[in-house]
Amino acid sequence: MPEHRRDAAERSAPGSVWAPIPSRVELVLGGERLPLEDAGGGWWAPSSAEASTVASALAAGERYGYVLDGEGPFPDPRSRRQPEGVHELSAGFDPSRHAWGDDGWTGRQLAGSVVYELHLGTFTPEGTLDAAAARLPYLAELGVGFVEPLPVNAFNGPYNWGYDGVLWYAVQEQYGGPEAYQRFVDAAHAAGIGVIQDVVYNHLGPSGNYLPKFGPYMLSGAATGWGDAVNLDGPGSDEVRAFILGNARMWLEDYRVDGLRLDAVHAFQDHRALTLLEELEDLAEAVGRETGRRKVLVAESDLNDPRLVNPRRAGGYGLGGQWDDDVHHALHVALTGEADGYYEDFADPDALAKVLLGGFYHDGSYSSFRGRHHGRPLDPDLVHPSQLVVCTQNHDQVGNRAVGDRPTAALGWNAKAVEAVLALTTPFTPMLFMGQEYGATTPWQFFTSHPEPELAEATAKGRLSEFERMGWDPAQVPDPQDPATRERSVLDWSEAQTHDGARLLALYRRLIEVRAELPGLWSGRLDETEVLAGGGGAPGEDGGPRWISWRRPGAIVCVGFGPGPVDVPLPEGFAGAAAVATDPGCAVVGTASGDAVRLPGLAAVVLSV
Repeated sequence: MPEHRRDAAERSAPGSVWAPIPSRVELVLGGERLPLEDAGGGWWAPSSAEASTVASALAAGERYGYVLDGEGPFPDPRSRRQPEGVHELSAGFDPSRHAWGDDGWTGRQLAGSVVYELHLGTFTPEGTLDAAAARLPYLAELGVGFVEPLPVNAFNGPYNWGYDGVLWYAVQEQYGGPEAYQRFVDAAHAAGIGVIQDVVYNHLGPSGNYLPKFGPYMLSGAATGWGDAVNLDGPGSDEVRAFILGNARMWLEDYRVDGLRLDAVHAFQDHRALTLLEELEDLAEAVGRETGRRKVLVAESDLNDPRLVNPRRAGGYGLGGQWDDDVHHALHVALTGEADGYYEDFADPDALAKVLLGGFYHDGSYSSFRGRHHGRPLDPDLVHPSQLVVCTQNHDQVGNRAVGDRPTAALGWNAKAVEAVLALTTPFTPMLFMGQEYGATTPWQFFTSHPEPELAEATAKGRLSEFERMGWDPAQVPDPQDPATRERSVLDWSEAQTHDGARLLALYRRLIEVRAELPGLWSGRLDETEVLAGGGGAPGEDGGPRWISWRRPGAIVCVGFGPGPVDVPLPEGFAGAAAVATDPGCAVVGTASGDAVRLPGLAAVVLSV
């Protein structure tokens, strides 16, 4: 650990705060103002005479805050609890008080697992961690390996996607706060499920961000598209990085999560020789060694840059995984026929085959959406296919549509069944979005609850104008500040009990079982995939690739896009059997050119070889 990291940890005693900007700092505690002493390096700390009293009060959960040059009080940048919201005083929290029941838990591998992304506020009607924990046995029965909650850090207002967080160390009180989060992780481990927590280190939300009053946490004049960029490489960035690394350690140690999903790392403005991503990976590996539990970091990035997951020995950052939007886009176009905006390039009839073979579609190719070349190829000698996390639905791809509509809402049974096969049988690590497994028709819309009238108005107007420019009728775009927008986004669990819902749920469960029965679907090398496709236009169009099949060691997946029956050729001497089929009409038949799988239109089958 670099020297400045150790020094910062030693100075960060209860009541201490890094605040190099003000010339005078006072701790508000128990209705009194206690002047803090300059501890050097921008740190302020209670006097030795008051240190034990302060520590006891904070451990007991007493409210506290900081007055900076007479202004405030402001919440602690490292606050563990905000009982009255992000603008109010902080409260102490002792993570060691939880009686953990997961001593036998050693973690899970990403390879071979299925990830389940959920938003705590809309996953259940109650919108709490405890209510979500009650659903964990259902997810275990489904076969889920990891749950991935959207950010739970404290944000302003009662509900939000979570990406407007301003106090990264605090768990949102509406979800149940830090104690409920520990219970949730404990319950997940008891169910055999790991937890990958979504964290945001590239920006802070628009309301309640008091960090710039304390120190140079943000880069002046540098923006990410969601707000000012975090200072990762400017003056004072050593302490900002220590702040981030301390937060990551908190999740991995105090809350025992099994990994972190790092939001939009392409928005990091980091030009130091040792990048924050490398430091985060070093930390995760160190905590894994210290605890004897696997820890994984998964990055979200739209750069198509293999360096994120390439091993350190090959000049990469060594992360455990990264989201791969190209696979989503290719699957979405193949399934729905939509080809507008960033989907345009993926109308290429070879797009689906290309991502199945190489992981990225844009691997240095020209992106018409970006107006430039984009990405670089993945090296199968360095990257395992399980390091690419893929989906047919996620919070971004659903929630950032104008009306937040899911593909399943407009698809019939056959298409939903084919989506299930596409989601779960590629060589990569599949991720499901909550409710997808039973064909949820509830939308997942963009919603906020900013209490400030001017911010609420700006958010609503910005959302409407964005989609109006794309040709949408503003009357059709939900107001993100309208409580009904959030209410519409809550899952309707009764849909899982309907005939089609239960039928689809059974298919998802069976497909996850097949992944375990046929590990060749996801194990082995990236370049072990063989792809065949029939036709040459857009999927499902006249003359287009009406079918595609891919072969992995011990398994073949065949998908027909309709509308009529197709015969998908099988290897000579095929002697396998169907492990799962979406239609009873799927059958192995003999043809003049050899054995084939007959698919009755829009259908799919997974074969063991």
